[in-house]
Amino acid sequence: MLVKTRGASLYGMDAIGVQVEVNVSMGQGYCIVGLPDTAVKESLHRTEIAIKANGFQMPRTKLVINLAPADIKKTGPAFDLPIAIGILAASDQIVNSIVLTQYLMMGELSLNGELQPIKGVLAMAIYAKEAGLDGLIIPKTNAQEASLIEGLKVFAFDHLTEVTHFCNHPESCEPFQQNDLGNLVKPALNQVDFANIKGQFQAKRAIEIAAAGGHNLIMVGPPGAGKTLLAKTSISILPAMNHLETLETSKVYSLIGKLSDKSGLMQTRPFRNPHHSLSAIALVGGGSIPQPGEISMAHNGVLFLDELPEFNRAAIEILRQPMEAGYVSISRARQTVEFPSRFMLFASMNPCPCGYFNHPQKACTCSPSAVRKYLHKISGPLLDRIDLQIEVVPVSYEELTNPTMIENSETISNRVLQARAIQTNRFKQRPEIYTNAQMQSYDLKQWAKLDIESAKLLKLAMEQFNLSARAYDRIIKVARTIADLDGSKDIQNQHISESIQYRILDRAAWGQNY
Repeated sequence: MLVKTRGASLYGMDAIGVQVEVNVSMGQGYCIVGLPDTAVKESLHRTEIAIKANGFQMPRTKLVINLAPADIKKTGPAFDLPIAIGILAASDQIVNSIVLTQYLMMGELSLNGELQPIKGVLAMAIYAKEAGLDGLIIPKTNAQEASLIEGLKVFAFDHLTEVTHFCNHPESCEPFQQNDLGNLVKPALNQVDFANIKGQFQAKRAIEIAAAGGHNLIMVGPPGAGKTLLAKTSISILPAMNHLETLETSKVYSLIGKLSDKSGLMQTRPFRNPHHSLSAIALVGGGSIPQPGEISMAHNGVLFLDELPEFNRAAIEILRQPMEAGYVSISRARQTVEFPSRFMLFASMNPCPCGYFNHPQKACTCSPSAVRKYLHKISGPLLDRIDLQIEVVPVSYEELTNPTMIENSETISNRVLQARAIQTNRFKQRPEIYTNAQMQSYDLKQWAKLDIESAKLLKLAMEQFNLSARAYDRIIKVARTIADLDGSKDIQNQHISESIQYRILDRAAWGQNY
């Protein structure tokens, strides 16, 4: 007897429908075809034990399982459930075929029949809705995630026997009811408030501009100046994600199985801080079965690379294309997938190997050639893509002990929100653009025109510092953000002047003279 159940296979950020065809006929032996990987092949062993453990009969005739379409690689243990249900239906132990054809079912089985959580449920739920299916049958642990897609019935179970009962008596079960979004458990945040950071006014200003316009930023300074703390505090002033951003980011975390079953969608912008020993694949994604990397996990959030020169140069150079495109494309022999990578790059570095070049009190012990060699670990093309380049100086004792109240994160966040609101209105006809940093060269002619005085000042800076065309565009983008923070419709001379100040690594004399 031939029975078909509905499943899905993950393909990059999306899910592709898979027909699980189970045929029980005369003969001997079990086999599974349709480009299964090892985890899918092992499914026969898990399902056989789970079926027997719960009082069902495993067919003792020929059993063939086909995963169609046969030219797409099927991966992971989530096919256990549709295979097990297909076997039971093909051997007449499940009699209701409506559930099998109208519901997508996926889940990993333990040997005793318990359902284990799976990855990529959000993408599967989106596919099920687009395919016009009635609903989804999944492990209960993944129910909150799947129920985020409106108009889709979600039936969540803990055990194989519950699924078989539902298949035979679908009217006996009620679909999972999503918790009120306002009552979802939000992750605990250990955010540092800007009010607790003494001094560093220029660095705080640069971070505010970066947050307001979605710009990349690098901080150069000696050890203990507060570069890491400043970067981590930036998350406290970033605006909340809109629904589309939330869905995109949650989808990435669902693919790697890191989406919380309690909070549902991602509640805050991600802040990724990987160690400098990570590989290129860990940073941008990849593997034999392509998976998202750190840049995709930082999508719509911040990727912080602490001590940037210590990272493998080949790894960080790969960042150049994703930073411009907003996505990373990973090609393999059988497939090419794309993962989103629209992130803000925050980086920090010491000015030299000993860390004290240009320090106001401590003497640098490095030779001029060692300083230049250290700074040149970061390539010019990568630095060119970083909008804000600032020097972070040590905080004096007087600043550390000053009891005067400092601006808190909430106050700064309100200014950032106002600037983002201006950009949202500006780009309402361009849904692919969220912030000033995402503008292209032709967008600047419409939204970032310079007056005569500003153009003269920028020309002088271009000639004096030998800036590139990309640096020219980025200076104007930053100036547009500064103007938005000031509530100014046009870019003025002081906005361009301040923007030029945030290009310290472009200055020919920086890092070469004592």
